[in-house]
Amino acid sequence: MKQFCILLALICLTGSIKHEEVSWVAIGDSITYLNDHLDETGNRVTKGYMTRVVERLPYIHFTNQGHNGWTSGGIAKEIDNLGLVKADIYSVFLGTNDWWSSRPLGRLADYQANAGNTTVYGSFRIIVNKLRQLNPQAPIVLITPMQRADFVYLTNFKNNAYGSYKAKNGQYLEAFANAIDSIGKFEHLPVLDLYHANGLKLKKLVKFKRLKDPKSGQYTNYPYPDFIDIPFRPETDEYPYPVEAIDMTYDGLHPSDKGYELISRQLVKILKKY
Repeated sequence: MKQFCILLALICLTGSIKHEEVSWVAIGDSITYLNDHLDETGNRVTKGYMTRVVERLPYIHFTNQGHNGWTSGGIAKEIDNLGLVKADIYSVFLGTNDWWSSRPLGRLADYQANAGNTTVYGSFRIIVNKLRQLNPQAPIVLITPMQRADFVYLTNFKNNAYGSYKAKNGQYLEAFANAIDSIGKFEHLPVLDLYHANGLKLKKLVKFKRLKDPKSGQYTNYPYPDFIDIPFRPETDEYPYPVEAIDMTYDGLHPSDKGYELISRQLVKILKKY
């Protein structure tokens, strides 16, 4: 009986211990930005990845430093004007806009030599330097870009882009993901590799793309990769991703609730260590 009482007391004591509060600054592009701007998804998304993380780890408090449409070069250029603060953890989720903007990727040597903001490697060095200046002890989690299907912006069909299944000006998006991974290895930083995540493969990003059959003119639901060479005409065609086309993304690029849930689960595995 005495042993039982001691065990019960230990359980109660353990249960009453609170985790120390942790501050997290999440730096990124629109995939991060949308966490606090769900109306811009047409309310197709109910929660972004940061909100989902803190639901599981409620002692973490995040600051959203997502900047819609920005590249790592844009972040690096404005690094002293963003209002970044000292935090316990930082995450950097960039790269997809660098690829689409055809920014030079550069080489790891650019990062190692702090060669400036002319390549993606150089941009990441500027960002990492700033975060270490703010808090040298803070873990910096690097997140690679996801694969992407054909993107069509929900409220402006003329804002569209083909997917990562082909190169943009001779560069593949996978090379940008691999570059971020190489920075993580060089600096011994944790890396969440979303590009190679099984749940975020191209065929899982959308269930189909609804396009006009070039022969019949009838709208047809084309799964990946069947839609690749079928034209989309933003001036006249309907939006190609109706709600029933949503899978891991809601527009070919930005995560859906399913996509954000996958990202948050993987990120929780890293952040709970801190």
